[in-house]
Amino acid sequence: MKRILIVGSGDVARRALPWLVRRFRVFALVRQPEAAAELRALGAVPVAGDLDDRRSLRRLAGIADAVLHFAPPPQTGEGDPRMARLLAALAGRSSLPQGVVYISTTGVYGDCAGVRVDETRPCRAQTARGRRRVDAERRLRAFGRRNRVRVALLRAPGIYAADRLPLERLRRADPVLAADEDVHTNHIHAEDLARIACLALFRAGPGRAYNASDDSGLRMGEYFDAVAERFGLARPPRMARAEIVRHLSPLALSFMSESRRLDNRRLKRELRLHLRYPTVADGLRAATVPV
Repeated sequence: MKRILIVGSGDVARRALPWLVRRFRVFALVRQPEAAAELRALGAVPVAGDLDDRRSLRRLAGIADAVLHFAPPPQTGEGDPRMARLLAALAGRSSLPQGVVYISTTGVYGDCAGVRVDETRPCRAQTARGRRRVDAERRLRAFGRRNRVRVALLRAPGIYAADRLPLERLRRADPVLAADEDVHTNHIHAEDLARIACLALFRAGPGRAYNASDDSGLRMGEYFDAVAERFGLARPPRMARAEIVRHLSPLALSFMSESRRLDNRRLKRELRLHLRYPTVADGLRAATVPV
């Protein structure tokens, strides 16, 4: 494996780049021209293309030995046509990638009423956002089986880092659910997720899904309380579910409609992962964001 293609050159991809460029020739799909210079400075070779423009993806055929796919589906619809266009482009020549690692979401499981969830649980997404990810996973797994390409699915929960904390939400005093109605949430530090993606290139089993989560066992309100305490902000107000719907956007409410606790034993066992930030408390202790 000598060449890696990154699709979706956002925060997690950029955290992975220092490790990747020391070992491989790295290509990065870019839609906006202004992003090309920054990626080039990080050691990647920019490749102009847009997942919403099928013709612009033709140059991706045969370009890399493996693909790190970090790009999200569209914001509307029930499926992921972006994934379909990318896979069609990758299959455009006889030289297919050896593997594809895809960052999905734990939203594919839907609401699990707070029970512990491992990767054998069926996908029963209850939001359009989750169903788009289910569609992407199914397309990718079928592509892998059909073409003998090793596919790994990283189902990520809430991604956080020092510069990815809900400080503005806390300053606005947006409410969270009352403790007796609160939902279980899961988290992963962006640095650990980048490391997981790199490990999956070599250690993931074919067609395998992994809960890419840390060891924290927090409810949503507890997470916001922890961030508030770390940065000297007021804890968010608590409200009953019937009342909170008048104060938050439909998107924010959708994250309060699902509760699950992720089992990450497969991640640790098969990828032989040692988390740099095993809990949110560890990540927050390392955070130095000015307030």
